[in-house]
Amino acid sequence: MPEVVAHSLSQELLALLRHERFAMLSTISKQTGSPYTSALSWVYALDCSTVRLAVNSKSSIIENVAANSQAALNVFAAGSFYAISGQARIVQERMEDVPLKLTLIELAIAEVRDVMFYGSRIATEPQYVKTYDEQAAKKLDMQVMNALKNA
Repeated sequence: MPEVVAHSLSQELLALLRHERFAMLSTISKQTGSPYTSALSWVYALDCSTVRLAVNSKSSIIENVAANSQAALNVFAAGSFYAISGQARIVQERMEDVPLKLTLIELAIAEVRDVMFYGSRIATEPQYVKTYDEQAAKKLDMQVMNALKNA
């Protein structure tokens, strides 16, 4: 599939990014200047031009974003793989109404690219399993997603 470039999320991506899902955030390492990628699951599309993320407050992502706001969120969605790039900023150093020390980051979208290689599509999106208490995980996920949505 050829690369498709847009400056905002499609309605399909907007809907998909309003639920917890596997994603990868790439920032520029403050220490080395090289790419730094982390897996995330707490992602929420506020609208077609803004995605919110919750990350551990001790994550290197925080100092990376403070030093260089360029970032890309990479997601498997709608049978393809997307790179959603733009400027990241720290909105809340300590998110409210969640029991963990999490930082809220907003990504102002500059570009959305379909980066799947030619002649292919994703047959099955990656899945993950929480390795701690299932009820506690559901409760925490709901708290974090609500905080992302309502901040």
